[in-house]
Amino acid sequence: MALSWCLCLAMALFSGPGTIYALAPENEVTLHPTTWLSENRVTPVHLPKGHTRRLYFTLKKKADLLSVTVSPCAVPIEWSLAVRTLKDKPPKKAHWSSKKSMPEVWWRGSGREVRIYTYTGNAVDTYTGPANAPASIYILRLKSNEQDTQVSAYLHEGPGPSGAFPELPSDPRVHTLGVGMTSVTLNWAPSSSIAVKDGHRPHREYCVLVNHKHNYRNLCAAHEGIRKEIQSMQKRQRRDKQSKEIVWATSKDWWWRQPNALKDHESSTTDKFEDTGCVCRDIESVCTVSDLLPNTQYYFDVFIVDRVNGTSVAYTGTFARTHEEARSAITSLREGQVKWVTLSWEASSQGDQFLFKPRGWQQNGLLTLHTCNGTSKVKVSVSSKGQTLTSQEVGHQLAQIWLHGAPSYLIQLQALIPGSSSTIPKGDSKKSKFCLKMQASSAYHRRAMPVFPTTLQIKSFNKLRTCNSITLAWMGTEERSLYCIYRRQIPLDSKHTSTDRCVDPESRPADERVFCKYFQELDQRRAVTTAVVGQLEPGMLYVFDVYLMRRWGLPIKYHSKTVRTRSEC
Repeated sequence: MALSWCLCLAMALFSGPGTIYALAPENEVTLHPTTWLSENRVTPVHLPKGHTRRLYFTLKKKADLLSVTVSPCAVPIEWSLAVRTLKDKPPKKAHWSSKKSMPEVWWRGSGREVRIYTYTGNAVDTYTGPANAPASIYILRLKSNEQDTQVSAYLHEGPGPSGAFPELPSDPRVHTLGVGMTSVTLNWAPSSSIAVKDGHRPHREYCVLVNHKHNYRNLCAAHEGIRKEIQSMQKRQRRDKQSKEIVWATSKDWWWRQPNALKDHESSTTDKFEDTGCVCRDIESVCTVSDLLPNTQYYFDVFIVDRVNGTSVAYTGTFARTHEEARSAITSLREGQVKWVTLSWEASSQGDQFLFKPRGWQQNGLLTLHTCNGTSKVKVSVSSKGQTLTSQEVGHQLAQIWLHGAPSYLIQLQALIPGSSSTIPKGDSKKSKFCLKMQASSAYHRRAMPVFPTTLQIKSFNKLRTCNSITLAWMGTEERSLYCIYRRQIPLDSKHTSTDRCVDPESRPADERVFCKYFQELDQRRAVTTAVVGQLEPGMLYVFDVYLMRRWGLPIKYHSKTVRTRSEC
């Protein structure tokens, strides 16, 4: 007997672990970590691709109904709910030698497993049904066949809604109220889950998301899409090492710029509601999305977010295409025509376009521009056949642009918004506009542009000032040109003495004109001409203006000069 027992023990020791396992009972279950599904709590679950995750739960004795809600993220999943019922309730203390988890104890007992519900898809789905026998354990199986993803599960016991998930109205669609060039206005039926009580803001609110690709079924999928977009752009930035600027898809895609969008995928999706980039976050069921691009299709999604429970539900999203950018009409600019153009600083203003065709076979011309506001600036772009020839800014000084080498020229004027020191009051359309004079002429055939005087200041000589005359001097040019002098009398206490520089000489009264004279000096240092203006009244204040008249281009106005004649001589 002793010898037989020793031989059996030796064979058991030398046969290896496989033999020991074979000696175990046939319904032995290997010990695995057990995940329990808690009641009235959102449980996040990470699903590796191709692996089945199991969650277990039991019901209370008095529970007659149960509901299980599973919310997928970005990809479709398979989930099922099964119940394993025992004929006899398992003992509180198992008599097996090794330590067993509770599901293993249920598996060891006699009973049967019944699958009561299955679902495949990427929408939020809820199973509601009666509770089984008290001695039952429920198994929730989750599986993703496409890729790793995140899922959340929620268990509720008893009749009625759980209250953890917001409720959608009977019409869960998002409607489009209006579409503009850079904005879209949306509205939707309000939810009964969002209500202001006792003046306190509810813990639920609407969240509106916008993107270029498609509508999302839930908030987690939207967040996942944002995360992938950021990752793909970061990869492109690393490949392009020469670029020093951050490259975004568009300068107005604010919905991508999330500071914490790249958190670990194992973290709960309920912790990321603050990082989803809602363009509207409010309790009102209307939203205007601004800063969009013209002629672009956008997809809009509305979610009801519960910040306390970490849950959300989605309306049925919509899409809309913004209107095309308004194209300004092209105005023909005739030879030598003085064109008055009114420009606006408003952001919606697209500028004005003009077409000029020079005369003759040389295809040359001279473009002259002059703003009528001392603080205004205009961007002038000249192109031909889709190719930009020149682009420059025009300020308070008269500007000349030489046109050559093309049969026609497209001239585009765009007002530049002044700096912060020249702010425009909102709603004051008159102060947001200014005038500009423009002329194009092909009569000027020289290859170089006309020369301006070195200075446009007018000098008066105090020693030569009398009771009825004054002496003026100004700089001329090397070209033989006509200079015209104008005068006007103003009150002695007048504060505005300067003449509008956009006033043409031809538009001034005839009695203000004194005389005109020709002048030419090849030496620029000596190109100074003088004039004596007589027939003035003693002790009176006068404003004198000098115009350089040209056969081509706009007249050049010198700065106004105010002089008072002597009272006693």
